[in-house]
Amino acid sequence: MGNPVKQPKLAGVVGFFDSASSLMEATKKVKAANYESFDCFTPYPVHGLEKAQGLKRSPLPFVTLGAGLTGFMTAMLLQGWTSVIDWPLNVGGKPLWSWPAFVPIFFELTILFAGLCTVGAMFLLNGFPNTKKRAFDNNITRDRFALMIDAPALKSAEELHEMDDADVVKYQARLAKFKAFEESEAKTYLSSVGAHEVKSVEARGWFE
Repeated sequence: MGNPVKQPKLAGVVGFFDSASSLMEATKKVKAANYESFDCFTPYPVHGLEKAQGLKRSPLPFVTLGAGLTGFMTAMLLQGWTSVIDWPLNVGGKPLWSWPAFVPIFFELTILFAGLCTVGAMFLLNGFPNTKKRAFDNNITRDRFALMIDAPALKSAEELHEMDDADVVKYQARLAKFKAFEESEAKTYLSSVGAHEVKSVEARGWFE
């Protein structure tokens, strides 16, 4: 007997819109409908879309600030140690701590630390490298506007049976906070808020 064919897992339902404005209006309605998880995809940044989604402010600016200050302090300590303590040199009678001459290094290390840490944090926050999710439409980066309602990761009966009663109550309470997801209902809802094309998306990685 051959191995049984594994049924693909539903990742969610996606709707495509004609413009950024129609996507914005649909986003507000989907947010108000209280689905547990949804996301928007656009070929360029759309001002105000993150607020319509209810997203929290990104921690990236704070990472950049902290890394920049760390680079600046590193430059100060490095030049202070080498010029004043470890290898002091009298150059033309100038003070050992001649900070105006050190400004280029202050600038360079501030920018270096801030730039590298910002890029690294951006990759981590965005979940890169991405090997678990395949792009559901390659035209998203060119000219398509989409909104995807994610299918929640529900626990199986076996998993619930192995959980403590208190954990089961917390799990059920969390589910009760959001609108129940049902594939056909989600498709109908996306059509009702202006999507001109709606389809289901299977959960597939890049190497599947």
